[in-house]
Order: sequence, then C-alpha cells, then structure tokens
Amino acid sequence: MKPSNLLLKLSRRLFEIPDEQERFVETLTNPQPYHPCILWCQPKPESPFAAKIITPWQPEFIDCLPIKEKPGQNPLHEKGYFYCLDFSSVFAASTLLTIPHVKLVFDMCAAPGGKSVFAWKALQPELIISNEVIGKRLGMLISNVKRCHISPATIVSRDSRIWAETIPYSCDLVIVDAPCSGQSLLAKGEVAPGCFHPTTINKCANRQKRIIANSAQIVAPQGYLAYMTCTYSPEENEQVCEWLLERFPQFQAIEINHLKDYQSHLTTIPCYRMFPQHSLGAGAFTVLFKNLEQGETKAVNVENLPKIWHNLKT
Repeated sequence: MKPSNLLLKLSRRLFEIPDEQERFVETLTNPQPYHPCILWCQPKPESPFAAKIITPWQPEFIDCLPIKEKPGQNPLHEKGYFYCLDFSSVFAASTLLTIPHVKLVFDMCAAPGGKSVFAWKALQPELIISNEVIGKRLGMLISNVKRCHISPATIVSRDSRIWAETIPYSCDLVIVDAPCSGQSLLAKGEVAPGCFHPTTINKCANRQKRIIANSAQIVAPQGYLAYMTCTYSPEENEQVCEWLLERFPQFQAIEINHLKDYQSHLTTIPCYRMFPQHSLGAGAFTVLFKNLEQGETKAVNVENLPKIWHNLKT
C-alpha cells in the first residue's frame, strides 16, 4: 500500500532519522503479524500454549504465544481462563505494576475491558468500577468482565462530567484509555479512515482533554491517574499531558523504571511510547500521574451508583 502524504508528514514529525521514518511507514503500509498475547485471569492450568517471554518486565500473568497461535479459539478462553490482548496494551497498562495496593479503581473508558482486567489482576482492588459511555460497546464490556469472573466489579455508563460532579476525590486509581484516532490499527492490518487527518486528530485531542480533566477530579489525594492511547500523534499524547499539568499542577508524572528505554523523545515529561517497528505490538503511549494533594479520600456509596451490572465476591 502506498503511504499517504499525511502519514509521511507524521513520520517526519515523530522521527529525525530517515531510516526510522522509513521503518515506521513500512510497518503501517505493509503490516506483519505480532505475537498473540493472553492475560491469565484464573489460575493457569497446564498450558496448551508454548509461551514466550519477550520483555524482562512482562508480568507473570501475561503470556506471549507463537505468531500463528489463535488463543481465542481455545475452550479455555470461553471458560474465562484468559483474556486476549495486544502486547501494546500490556506495555500501556504496565505502569500500573508500580502502584501500591489500592482500594478503588475507576476505568473511565473501559470497553472492551482489557485495562479493567489487567488492573484487577495486577492490583486486586477492593472494587473496580468500569465505565463505558458508548451504549453499543457496553455489551462486550459486560461479556468480558463476566466471562473472566472479575469480582468485585461494577459496570456503569455515564459521561465523565457526571462522575466529576458526583464522586470527586474518591478513587485511588483512575484509568483513561482514551478514545483516539486509532492509528495503530493500521499496524494490525485493519482500517482507520481519516486517522491521520488534522481534523480527526484535533477532534480526538479535544475530547481527550475533556475526559482527562474530568477524570483528574475524581482522583483521591495521593491517588493515581493513568493515561494511555493506541495512537501516534503528539497532539493526542504528549500535548494532552502538557495540557493537563498546566491546568492541574497538583499532578506529577511518575517515572516508570522498567519503561525508561521507551521514554518519549518528544517531551521532558516521563511518558513512554512503543512504536510498531519495535516488533512487540501495534504501538501505544502511556503515562502515570500522581495527585500530590494531601487530604481525605471521599467515600463512594456503591449502592447509589447508577449500575448497569454489579458483581460482588462470593
């Protein structure tokens, strides 16, 4: 596939070295398969897969599989033993591995559920609230949370503004896997019409700023805000982080030691990128903020939440 002028322009913005520009463009125009990846939700049985370790920081509950493997067709998948995801999602969510024990996790843009499942497995919170505002995506979120036996969990569906107004300063961790232009879909051989167009990018960036600003308001004092995308444009990544820190100076981006080799060269803020030419996954951006404010965490009355689905530990 011939690269578009907009893709070529983005490659020059992202990389100074022509060889790196060419590798990036080639990966998107002639995509190659990546290793399928699974997150073990339940105790791992005698695995039917030949697992691979592809990074030293890969958590023990993540397995990467041979490229031709199709784990979604295995009976263990339907029984909820594991969740299928791209390794880029593991990269993005791995910032959560540095967080101490948390009681309440709020996943703001949760569908299809991968980050909620990762947070539940990695942190074992007392409650995870998964929010999805787009109605047609709720079904897959509910299905995945139920199938993977995530508990205690609550699924809700309200705009981020509503949560900022109703449960401020309440959540130990808020995850924003932000809606984006989806440029990394091309690295998977999928389509994302208009994903490099400035109008699309600016529309996404404005939406991301609104969501992250509302999300910041429900982070408890000394709590965490994890922001991530699966796109490459600086407007949706580094520039959103810079915007947030200007408006919410009580937040500070946290250095993630195991991701130091992936530090974004486009900012001095500690935030991290995986590009598709790294051959690990389709690409992702991730950053972890901490709310440095002191104060009391406000309690959330789960019974008063407008729940779509609710499951307690048995």
